[in-house]
Amino acid sequence: MRAAQVVRQLTERGETLAFCESLSAGLASATIAQVPGSSAVLRGGLVTYASDLKVALAHVPQEFVDEFGVVSAEVAAAMAKGTRLVCDATWAVALTGVAGPDSQDGHPVGEVFLACAGPEGVEVIRAENDTSVQALCEVESATIKVLSGQRNEIREQAVECALQLLLDSI
Repeated sequence: MRAAQVVRQLTERGETLAFCESLSAGLASATIAQVPGSSAVLRGGLVTYASDLKVALAHVPQEFVDEFGVVSAEVAAAMAKGTRLVCDATWAVALTGVAGPDSQDGHPVGEVFLACAGPEGVEVIRAENDTSVQALCEVESATIKVLSGQRNEIREQAVECALQLLLDSI
C-alpha cells in the first residue's frame, strides 16, 4: 500500500525517486517497481551491499566508513545524498543495517538506519530490534515500527519503514 502511495504522490508532484540499498539489496526498488505507473517516478538505484561500493558508487566519503562504520546515520545520510546526485532524482532513500542472522561490527540484528534526501535536505531515522525507534538528525517523530523477526522479515520491514519515511518527507 505504501508503495502505491509513493508512486501516486510523486507522480502528482512530477518528482522522481532513487534508492541506495545495502541490507535490502534491491528490495525497495523492486517494491516500487511492482506498482503500475512506477516508471514515471522510479529513476533507478544502487545496490551497495559491499562497503567499497558505498564509496565508489554512492560517493560516501571513505572517512565516514572508517570513522562511523557502514551501519550509521552518517553513512546512511551520505548514501542518500550521493544517490540523489548520481541518479538525478528529486528524492533518494538509503537503507543500511543488520538483517542477520548475526550481529555485525557490534551492531545487533535489526539495527537499521534509513535516510531520505530531498530538495530540503536529509532526514535519518534509526530502528532497532528490541527498542523503540529513536529519531536522529532532523526527524522529530517517526511513525515507523520496530524491526524484528528473521532476516527477510527485517529486510521487508526496513523497506516499509523507508517508504514511510519518504511519505513523511514529501
